[in-house]
Amino acid sequence: MNPSDHGFNPAFNMAAIKQVINEAVERVRMPTPMRLRDLIRQIRAARTAAEERAVINKECAYIRSTFREEDSVWRCRNIAKLLYIHMLGYPAHFGQLECLKLIASPRFTDKRIGYLGAMLLLDERQDVHLLITNCLKNDLNSSTQFVVGLALCTLGAIASPEMSRDLASEVERLMKSPNAYIRKKAALCAFRIIHKVPELMEIFLPATRSLLSEKNHGVLITGVTLITEMCENSLDTLNHFKKDSSHQEIVPNLVRILKNLILAGYSPEHDVSGVSDPFLQVKILCLLRILGKNDAEASEAMNDILAQVATNTETSKNVGNTILYETVLSIMDIKSESGLRVLAINILGRFLLNNDKNIRYVALNTLLKTVYIDTSAVQRHRSTILECLKDPDVSIRRRALELSFALVNSNNIRTMMKELLVFLEKADPEFKAQCSSSIVLAAERFAPNKRWHLDTLLKVLVAAGNYVRDDVVSCTIQLVSESTSQQGYIVEQLWHALERDTMDRQPLTQVATWCIGEYGDLLIYGPSTSEDNPIRVSEDDVIAVYQRLLWSTQNTIITKQYTLLSLTKLSTRFQAGNDKIRQIIDTFGSHLHIELQQRGVEFSQLFRKYEHMRPALLERMPPMETARPADANNTAALTNGETSEDLDAVGDEGNLLVDGTKEFRESETQDSNALLVLLGGADNAESDITRQTETSKPASTDNQDLLDLLGGLDLNSITSAPVAPQNNSNILLNTNQSSNFLVDGLLNSEPVINHLPSITAYEKNGLKIVFSLERLPENPNTTVIRMSAMNETLNPITEFLFQAAVPKTFQLQMLSPSGTVIAPADQVTQVLRITNPNKTALRMRIRVSYSAGGTTLQDQAEVNNFPPESWQ
Repeated sequence: MNPSDHGFNPAFNMAAIKQVINEAVERVRMPTPMRLRDLIRQIRAARTAAEERAVINKECAYIRSTFREEDSVWRCRNIAKLLYIHMLGYPAHFGQLECLKLIASPRFTDKRIGYLGAMLLLDERQDVHLLITNCLKNDLNSSTQFVVGLALCTLGAIASPEMSRDLASEVERLMKSPNAYIRKKAALCAFRIIHKVPELMEIFLPATRSLLSEKNHGVLITGVTLITEMCENSLDTLNHFKKDSSHQEIVPNLVRILKNLILAGYSPEHDVSGVSDPFLQVKILCLLRILGKNDAEASEAMNDILAQVATNTETSKNVGNTILYETVLSIMDIKSESGLRVLAINILGRFLLNNDKNIRYVALNTLLKTVYIDTSAVQRHRSTILECLKDPDVSIRRRALELSFALVNSNNIRTMMKELLVFLEKADPEFKAQCSSSIVLAAERFAPNKRWHLDTLLKVLVAAGNYVRDDVVSCTIQLVSESTSQQGYIVEQLWHALERDTMDRQPLTQVATWCIGEYGDLLIYGPSTSEDNPIRVSEDDVIAVYQRLLWSTQNTIITKQYTLLSLTKLSTRFQAGNDKIRQIIDTFGSHLHIELQQRGVEFSQLFRKYEHMRPALLERMPPMETARPADANNTAALTNGETSEDLDAVGDEGNLLVDGTKEFRESETQDSNALLVLLGGADNAESDITRQTETSKPASTDNQDLLDLLGGLDLNSITSAPVAPQNNSNILLNTNQSSNFLVDGLLNSEPVINHLPSITAYEKNGLKIVFSLERLPENPNTTVIRMSAMNETLNPITEFLFQAAVPKTFQLQMLSPSGTVIAPADQVTQVLRITNPNKTALRMRIRVSYSAGGTTLQDQAEVNNFPPESWQ
């Protein structure tokens, strides 16, 4: 008969009996500590923070005393209470060593609390955590699967690089364990180790081979997660899974697993709201997206299954929408078929109709990333996107606004601008500045004609009020200046706006006073452009409005500066009324604001001592013209609605702004001088500027803008095209401007004979600039650089500006860029021409500035890797 049948167990020896007796005596000798549930009840019953602190401090003091007395009986309970106190935000670091003692305990309950305490109280910044390395190694070799699981969880949570290297081999061994529970935990631990120490990835590669053939969903999902992490962190590992003979079936294997999940019947163990294991489906879709990117063969293998997932997934539940979202991301990332892309965008369009605002936000955000990949498919959902502009959620409105501007083109510009202007009028103040600037950029690029363009800018000035940015003011002034045939019409419209109260529309007042000052004679004496309601304005009416603007306490100083200069110019436009104008100007000779006082004194002299010079100084400014953002595939964008004759007329004027911007900057000279501080030798810099202005007659005063580019180079003589006289004006043209004869000389030159290797001049933050070098046959001292700026990000780059400077032994000419907006995977180009008479080594300092993702970036770099063939 078995002795255990009589209640006797030989394993229960005298040592065990003695331990039980000692623990019983210890319990009798020491008072029983408070249970965790009682502590929680006391803390929750505290009415004030001070009362809560008193309860916790009292309990912490008791726990410290038990630690000092080496109370091993109640250590587990005390650590549990201490962890709860730690989660409330109170200090509990004094329990770290006690956690290590619990981990070394042979009892599972002690180990569980000890490992939990280690995960909460320890991290790799504390040296104490290194003491548990040996305990972890012992527990990883335990015969109890739950003890092994505890060790794996703790290792994944607090492992340092040193601990990861010591125990990586143990984890790799456990990944091959016959126990599915341990394999799952080991794969997750390997995921955390790779994240911490990427070079340990090779150790786990062989063990991942069998993970995708698992039947257990827990092991399968951890295996997919581990492979995904490996592929994301290492290009070599990604190619290994794609091309290695032992892994050549990974994509078909994943497709098979995903297909089984879709077609599988009801399984209560994996069912979530009627969908079979959506967590595993999402993980597989994510891995397929990584494997199929830039791989046509892999993409072809997964096209069918992605179509099945997109069409067979239930959309009534949130889990189905999650799977569809991941499917859309996979379709757009791989080299999928065009029909499949349309299906993906249609899914996002259905998301926009969902009542859940989170789903709508995700759809807008994803459409914003994919609109440049398949614009025509997104255009079908334009009306739904415009409806999102009325959404009460501010984040949805912001994303819908960005997406709406991305959809604007020459075909829908009129419809889109109507909706966007309505939105601008009713929008919150935080939207008005960005929205108004974006409308101006879109109108400049796609306007069908000049009158529509002017009307749109006027509506922006009225709707946005004081939230209009300075660039809108300068763009409007420039457009009115160059639209000679529409100046009479726009002056009448601005006069109507100026007659009304414009206190909350200072930018509108600035534009109106500038235009009336320039073209006031058209307003008073010119033919009316309105046949139904012809305008009748007298000189006294205009002077009365100006007097109201100048005396108003609501108008800003800048607005009064515009108005005062405009009133002075009207003295040469009006046939009478100069006495009233002079009297108003004289009153500003004693104004409290020093700028207005100086203007008043100087303008008063034009009516007295320098009366003979006033007509010439205040004559009408010549048209300000600028390069258009070119778009080879969009004639409307290139011509802005003008005919070829109009473009020829523009070309005859020369003087194009090479950087493509139209900023009307009145105080830029001071800003440019401030850049001399970067050089550390402003005196020498200024002397070089003087020499530059002597050689270029007249030279652009904006040459100083590039001085900070010359920190390590000799200051150069940057050639600039002649600038048309600007009477009494502070309009500054960009340094890299060039007249049309330079353009014709390059574009119509003889075929180049020396093609040189290209160089990468700049690559950072997703922007890559490449120089293609060529030598002109008729002038061996000249090197032509064709700059290509490529956008390798998912967001469009706007307001792109490229500047360059060379040493003074060279001469640099820069032509107009092809545009200022770089769409994802697109580029803009610009031609640079460097004359090197001494045939010395080429050096160049470049600066780039642009806006991307709502952030304005500026950076500079030095290019010294020109090949010798480009200058020898």
